Amino acid sequence: MKILVLNSGSSSIKYQLIDVEAETGRRLAQGEIARIGEPGSARDHDEALQQVFGDLRRSGESLDEIQGVGHRIVHGADRFSRSVVIDAEVLRLIESVSPLAPLHNPANLKGVYAAKTLLPYATQVAVFDTAFHHTLPPKAFLYGLPYEYYERRKIRRYGFHGTAHRWLAMRFAEIRGTAPESQKVITCQLGNGCSVCAIEGGRSADTSMGFTPLEGLLMGTRAGDIDAGAVTYLMRVEGRDAPAMEDLLNKHSGLAGVSGISNDMRDIEKAAQGGDPRAQQALDVFCYRVTKYIGAYFAALGGADAVVFGGGIGENAPEIRRRICAPLEAIGIRLDNGKNQRAVGKEQEIGEAGVKPAVWVIPTDEEMVIARDTWAEIVKRPA
Repeated sequence: MKILVLNSGSSSIKYQLIDVEAETGRRLAQGEIARIGEPGSARDHDEALQQVFGDLRRSGESLDEIQGVGHRIVHGADRFSRSVVIDAEVLRLIESVSPLAPLHNPANLKGVYAAKTLLPYATQVAVFDTAFHHTLPPKAFLYGLPYEYYERRKIRRYGFHGTAHRWLAMRFAEIRGTAPESQKVITCQLGNGCSVCAIEGGRSADTSMGFTPLEGLLMGTRAGDIDAGAVTYLMRVEGRDAPAMEDLLNKHSGLAGVSGISNDMRDIEKAAQGGDPRAQQALDVFCYRVTKYIGAYFAALGGADAVVFGGGIGENAPEIRRRICAPLEAIGIRLDNGKNQRAVGKEQEIGEAGVKPAVWVIPTDEEMVIARDTWAEIVKRPA
C-alpha cells in the first residue's frame, strides 16, 4: 500500500512516498517544496502539493496508487490519544485546539485541506506529536497553577516529538529482540528542536517539552526552561507584549541567542573550537541541560535499560554525546569512545559492551511511524 506522508509547515511541505505492508516499509520518493508564498516558489499549499505530485509523476509513480495520506499534526491537546482518520469532526477538533499551537496546527491543516482536494479518494490520517504523551500521569503533566486553569484553559504539559520518541523506543526494542513493554528507555531527540522522554513499558512517563514545544532543553532558537518571572520582567522593563515575547523566546533565543553565531550546532562547535567564549558557553548550557534531564529521568524511572540518541545533533555529533554522557558515569553510563566517534548518521551502540544502561544512536524515522499508523488506520476501517 502506497502512503504519502506530508509534513506541512507554514512555508514548506516535506513529503515521502512509502510502500507500507504491515511492519515494513520501502521509500519510493521524497522531497521538499520550500519558501511557499515567496517569488520563485509555489503561491500556496495547493500549488505546492501540485508540485509534489509533479515530482512523483516524473519519478514514475502513479497518483492513483496512493491509498492514504499521513499528516503530521503537532497538537492534539487532550482530544487525541492515537492517530485517527480525518473526518469533519476530527477537523473541527484539530481546529478547536489550534490556539494552543498557533505556529503549527494551522500550517499542518493547510496540507490536509490541499490533500483532500487533490487526492479525494485517498484516506487522510492525522498523526499527532502529542498523542504518544497522552499516558503522562497527573504528577508529570500538572503545573503548579490554580487547578481551574487546567480545567478551564487546559494548561498542562502535553509534550511533543511523540512520533520521534516512539520510533526510538520501538526501534531499540526491535534491535534487542525484546518487547517495548519490558523496557525502560530514555530517548533524546536532539535537532533544531530538542526534547528528552522517559519511557516505561512502551509508554511515555515524562517528557521535557510542556504546554508548548518551548519548554525544556536549550534548542536552536528556543529558550527552553526559563523562570516565568524573567519573562514577565522583560515584558515590563522592555515594553514587550505577548506576541513580541513569544517571538523572542521561540525565534531569537536558544543556541542562536546565547552564542550570537547561529542556531546550527556545527557552526557553534566550529566557533568553540576556535576559542569563541559565547560559543563555548552555548555548548556548555546545551549539554548540561541534556545531562540533567537524563539524570532526572533515570531517577524517575528507577533506573533505565538504555539511553538512545536521535535527531540531527543526536545522530551526528559525537563530541556533544560525549560531553552529555561524561558526568553520567555516576549512574553507570560509559561510552566506548571509538564506537562513539564512528557513529555518525547510523544505527550503532556507543556504550561499552555489556554495561547497563546501554547507549545507542538510532536515526529518527518519524515518517515511517506516520506511514505505519496511516496503513493501520486504513486496513482496520470497514469496507
